[in-house]
Amino acid sequence: MAIRYYNIKPWGRSLKEYVRMFNLTPDDLERKILGCGDGSASFNAELTEQGGNITSVDPVYIFSADQIRQRIDKTYNDIIDQTQKNQDKFIWQEIGSIEELGRIRMSAMEKFLKDFAGGVMQNRYMPGELPFLPFSDKEFDLALCSHLLFLYTENLSLEFHLKSIEELCRVSNEVRIFPLLDANADRSPYAEPIIDYLRARNRNVKEIKVAYEFQKGGNTMLRIC
Repeated sequence: MAIRYYNIKPWGRSLKEYVRMFNLTPDDLERKILGCGDGSASFNAELTEQGGNITSVDPVYIFSADQIRQRIDKTYNDIIDQTQKNQDKFIWQEIGSIEELGRIRMSAMEKFLKDFAGGVMQNRYMPGELPFLPFSDKEFDLALCSHLLFLYTENLSLEFHLKSIEELCRVSNEVRIFPLLDANADRSPYAEPIIDYLRARNRNVKEIKVAYEFQKGGNTMLRIC
């Protein structure tokens, strides 16, 4: 059975997961970071607690914490149900079951929701969306994009991906994107055309193996600088 999301879903991941998805070193975590499409991840909240310099941008941040919670509640069962029916597309080792997955994701999203109002006041959560971001050229040292580009291949066009990556490169000195798979754990058909496009424009592009794999085969990120 295929996983099919008709729109982008809130599904929170933690600082620990970001570190592994993006091969983040202690030095990386001291850089000025942009999290693009962070949604309800707790990455911003947790890194801020550790003294990090992190800004998250997502269209969902136009809403209040209560409104975001309502959206989480509305979509949670659909994500869990589709994952349940497609368990063969995932590696159930560190996360041992559907129930554990739900607990881990909800824990991250609760941390985000508790942090959100204060983070908005501090301009750590900013409404905005690709392919046009509300930031200056090279405002950030490192931009991270988790589970948006490539994952939503069925929803977002190749042109959207190209414009979005160019925009991330505009606002940041380095860009990392994870994973290179679509929602069904297949390598996105956009991966090679995008890599070729970027290299033709003299971008330094590397596909790098990372110490994280939940989707089967989803253990590489794209690094662009």
